[in-house]
Order: sequence, then structure tokens, then C-alpha cells
Amino acid sequence: MQAISERFKISPFLVFFAVSSMQIGIGVLGYQRIIAKSAGYDAWISVILAGIAGHITLWMMYSILQKTNGSIVETNQQIFGKLIGNILNLLLALYYTALVVGVLRTYIEVVQVWMFPDLKIEVLAAAFMLLTIYIVLGGFRAVVGVCFFSIILPSYLILTFVYTFEYANFRMLLPIFDHSILDILKATKDMTLTILGFETLFIYYPFIKNAGQSKKWAHLAILSTTLIYVVITVITFAFFSEKQLQKHIWATLSMWKIVEMPFIERFEYLGIATWTIVILPNICLAAWCASRIVKQVVNIQQKYALIVLSVICTVAVCLIKTRENVNLLNDMLGYVGFYFLYGFVPFIFILLHIIHKVRKKG
Repeated sequence: MQAISERFKISPFLVFFAVSSMQIGIGVLGYQRIIAKSAGYDAWISVILAGIAGHITLWMMYSILQKTNGSIVETNQQIFGKLIGNILNLLLALYYTALVVGVLRTYIEVVQVWMFPDLKIEVLAAAFMLLTIYIVLGGFRAVVGVCFFSIILPSYLILTFVYTFEYANFRMLLPIFDHSILDILKATKDMTLTILGFETLFIYYPFIKNAGQSKKWAHLAILSTTLIYVVITVITFAFFSEKQLQKHIWATLSMWKIVEMPFIERFEYLGIATWTIVILPNICLAAWCASRIVKQVVNIQQKYALIVLSVICTVAVCLIKTRENVNLLNDMLGYVGFYFLYGFVPFIFILLHIIHKVRKKG
């Protein structure tokens, strides 16, 4: 692995913002209805379980990266050889590219449904990807800077949920454990797409100063996002009945409709506009990861890989026209993400553990 200069690296505490900014994205606006389909109003338990699973997966990821002392690109090459390892790496680049497409297309759909029905998909897609190119070309530190501001600037939105307390009935969450364990576990699986993103650590790990010290910040990030999701879930379930919730695709936006302020009549418009800052690091960091992998595998400059991938993402976003196609893409991302986090990562973890044991005995 080529050594990374210290001036390109970030401090360990910034991993908190890199992880949490990827986990808080477009899913916050409508995940409640999806998990409630499987486990009803016991689904808040599923959110906690998803958070616990995230902590376990993150611990495995750090163990893998510390053993191989590099990113997942080097790990795959060491374990599977250069040919198969690079095939897996390119599939991983494709996954991060699909993540960019999924986040951007879903956000454009929100803008079209709630604000500008006649908005041309290609206009907003091209604008976002040009901004992404500009930020990513600034280097990894610039991308993490965007992650930092994406957590700090929109944090005021948490206070807006106070407005729902007047109409909330927390007794609707009772009785607890009204659904089977299988239903709760299914809802936990449905949370996968919402909590995806922290697996980008696999790529930017070599860019962290004293990487081992960042572990506590990464775990703190997952804990924070889990708590945020649990709070939003409980508030949503107390605000909507189960039948009402199934009619609201974007439950968070629907709750923002009751927010009344002297200087703004439709607060959900401000919320959607602010969410641009929230999803920007989702797109930038995923695009950086995809282009970084291509650079390492194909041995071309990252800026050229980034430009090609950005064009592919823009075209792909424009080709997804209907709500059904958006849902299909998000379902596929959730499916692939689930098996990547809870299948591939444990597999690599166990395989590396066996290899190191064999080498020790040898």
C-alpha cells in the first residue's frame, strides 16, 4: 500500500462526523412507515437492534483493517489474490456508485413531490454531480469538512419535533412486544438501508491519523445516530396511528407540516431545502470511495475516475423515471447492503482470524 502523507489525513475525532453524516440521510424522511409494516409499533425495538448490529459490524471492520493495515482494497487482494480481489473491489465501487444514484434520485423525488412537480430530473442531478466533483477534487479533507457541516448546520431540525408533543399519544406504543421476534427481526432488516453508510470506513481508514484512536469516535457516531432514530421513531408512532402512518410515505415531512412560525408558513419547504446539506456528504463520500477504488484497481488518476463515475451517476439518475423504479433501486440497495454488512464483513473477519491463527502455528 502506498503511504498516505500526513497532510492528507484527518484527526481521529472527525471520524464521528464521517460516520454519522453517512448514516443520517434521505432515509430519515420516511423510514418509519417501512419498519412499521413488519413489526407495527414494536418497530422501535428493531431500531435499537439495528444499532447494536451496527456496533458489532463496526468492531469487525476495525479488526479486519487493523490486521491488514490498509483499506478493504488491499484486504481483498491479500485474501483472494489480485484477480478475484480486484473483481470484488470493482463490485464494491459499483455498490458505492449505486449508493450515490439511490440517494440523489430519492431526494429529487422528494423535491418533485413536495415542492416543484415540473422540475427536470437532469437539471438537479447535473447540478449535484458538478458540486460533488468540485468538493471531491478538493481532497478527502474537504469531503470530511462537508460531513462536519452536514451534522452541525441542520441540527436545529431536531427541535422542530417538539411541536408534535401537543398531538402525540405515547400510549399508542403499548402493548410492547405485541409482535413476534421474527417480525421485529424483519423490521431490523428493513432498517438496513437507513443505517447504511458507515461501511465507507473500509476505504478511508488509511486517511485517519492514529487510526486505532478513531474507534471510540466511530462507535459514538453509531450510538448517536441510533438514539436519533429511536427518538424520531417513538415520536412518529405517538403522532400517527398505524393506519395513518401507512398513508404517509414521508412521515417526517408530514410532521413538519404542523410546525408554525411567524416568519415561515410551510416549514417542510425549509426542511427539504436544509436536507440538501444533509445528503451532500452521502453523495460526496460515496463518490470519493468509488473513485478511490477505481484509482487503486485500474491505476488511473482519481479525478478521471471521478468524472467518469459522475457522468454514469447523472445518466442513471435520469433514466429512473417512476416511483416504482425508485423503490426498486432502494430495495436492491438495502438488500445488497444487508448482505454486505452482515454477510461479507463477518466472512472476511472469520477468514482473517483463521489465516492469522494458521500463520501463528506455522
